[in-house]
Amino acid sequence: TSSDGIANADWWKTLGADGHQSATEPGNPDITYGEFQQGVLFRIDQTTREIVSIQPQPGEGEPYERFNWDAPILVSPHNPTRLYFASQRVWKSENRGDDWTAISSDLTLNQDRITLPMYGKQQSWDNAWDVGAMSNYNTITSLAESPIQEGLIYAGTDDGIIQVTENGGSSWRKITLGSIKGLPSIPFVNDVRADLFDANVVYAALDNHKYGDYKPYLIKSSDKGRSWTLINGDLPKRLLTWRLVQDHMDRNLIFAATEYGIYFTKNGGTNWIQLKDGLPTISFRDLTIQRRENDLVTASFGRGFYILDDISPLRSFNNATLTAEATLFPVKDAYWYRPSNRVGSQGDGEYIAKNPPFGAIFTYYMPDKVKSLKDERKANEKKNGSGFPGWDAIEAENRQDGPDILLVIKDENGRTINTVKGTNKKGFNRVNWRLNYPNKSGERLDQSGGQGGIMVTPGDYSVTLVKRVDGNTSTLQGPLNFKVVPMYDGALPRKSFEEIDQFREEFVGYQQDLTATRTMLSKSLKTVNAMKRAADKASSPANLSDLINQARIKLLDLDKELNGDDTKGEIGERSNPSARDGLSLSFRALRNTYGPTGTHKALLSRVKSQLTKVKSRLKTITENEMPNIESALKSAGAPWIEGQGLIDN
Repeated sequence: TSSDGIANADWWKTLGADGHQSATEPGNPDITYGEFQQGVLFRIDQTTREIVSIQPQPGEGEPYERFNWDAPILVSPHNPTRLYFASQRVWKSENRGDDWTAISSDLTLNQDRITLPMYGKQQSWDNAWDVGAMSNYNTITSLAESPIQEGLIYAGTDDGIIQVTENGGSSWRKITLGSIKGLPSIPFVNDVRADLFDANVVYAALDNHKYGDYKPYLIKSSDKGRSWTLINGDLPKRLLTWRLVQDHMDRNLIFAATEYGIYFTKNGGTNWIQLKDGLPTISFRDLTIQRRENDLVTASFGRGFYILDDISPLRSFNNATLTAEATLFPVKDAYWYRPSNRVGSQGDGEYIAKNPPFGAIFTYYMPDKVKSLKDERKANEKKNGSGFPGWDAIEAENRQDGPDILLVIKDENGRTINTVKGTNKKGFNRVNWRLNYPNKSGERLDQSGGQGGIMVTPGDYSVTLVKRVDGNTSTLQGPLNFKVVPMYDGALPRKSFEEIDQFREEFVGYQQDLTATRTMLSKSLKTVNAMKRAADKASSPANLSDLINQARIKLLDLDKELNGDDTKGEIGERSNPSARDGLSLSFRALRNTYGPTGTHKALLSRVKSQLTKVKSRLKTITENEMPNIESALKSAGAPWIEGQGLIDN
């Protein structure tokens, strides 16, 4: 512990993007959970800082998952490896998110938000809609499981509902909050908390500010949600309520995070007291109690964390305390240690030196560079003062491919893994291979596939230094053997290298299949549009417009199924799961050293099945229907269409 306090340098970023909810595995701080906005959930290994994507995925034929911007993460109080997460339904994992099971159906109102009235009426499609960067609606916003009764779970929504299950999700009981006296019709459930001492008791913090209502709404049920009472007590009449936390020692001590600070009650909500000393009057969106130290930890909206050290005096606080001449509260154990000092003033703390290049480093020496025809001409000009060498010589320079210095990496079975372009210069050369495979998603005629980011697994490899000129490759040195070895083991055992390799091969096959299908579909849509134009120019017009339009509609249906709904995409609305979703597996499953989870494997299986069905229908159109239309167009004297090849004459 440093004597000068807690510095920003003592913090580290666990997850990027718009990070929101987070959770820690009880008893194992090396395993934490975090998410990007709208439910992009990760498990973070704090020993390696690696992240593993564990977001639940819909099955084939299911609608897309509507995750709230702050989708709730809950570690079960009964099993530290059991995790709950929620979209419009509740998900459960028994193995830290590797595999998921939906334990509910849609628990929300399940509305189409574009049909909901705004400004008193339903709005036109031609209005300025944009929901792409907005939170989903009809989502679950809060989860709680009773620490007393396993399987007693509460789910609160953004559309005025709390759902309850007493059997781990086998059945759910719906509570429409608008039917409770004193509550608005569609309150947003900011927080739901199961009582720490009594399985029958549950609390919730609601708000209605999106409807212009800024009243506090704190409610309590003593019969598992069957009836509710307001516990706002003497809270200010204009105060949004965000979170609740109950003391683990004193059941009557409850804290509330609000839009204007932190409040606490000692009598079930009849009276509330605002904590003020050192605490600004700003929005606090979350709070918790660090039980070992009895500290209240609060998180403000954009202004950092505030900690009330040792809340135990509040447990002893009562009416007698107010009238006694003085009250000395119990003293917690004092830690015996020597505070450390930081080095210097830290004025140079922002300096960051470069890391060494990542991956395998290849060093080689060349007494001279391999010269191109252009290099040789320029050297000859400099030496002999010669001038223009002739058109043939310049053309040969322009057509020359290379020279290139390449490093060919192979695995222990002699299979080429990657080819890295080296430097071609006199003296020492040093090149790094980022331990990656090349991008094998398929090569398009008009664009490069890129370098690729999927890493190889540890093992034995070799490198050979070669030169290539005009397609002729010759070995300069090698092969030379080297190893790729794990730098560390994570907090959880990784998958076997064989399992990782097998998944990668299956994924790359899917990538290529998807690229080929999307390319053919795109080309077919362009072709059918060209057919439509050609039909209008035919010398003997036949009635082909209907056939062409039928083919066009079928192709558009396939495009929607493969690439998503363009109509919804116009305003940023989400599409149902498609075969294209598997592209994310490159990042989800193959950008870490942990390996593929059961969820990753299930997603790959789903998208392969969807892709097979799209391909089958596309093949029928491209091999039967479109050739028939093409023949009819030729017979009608329509002009040549790109893709028909050379004209026979």
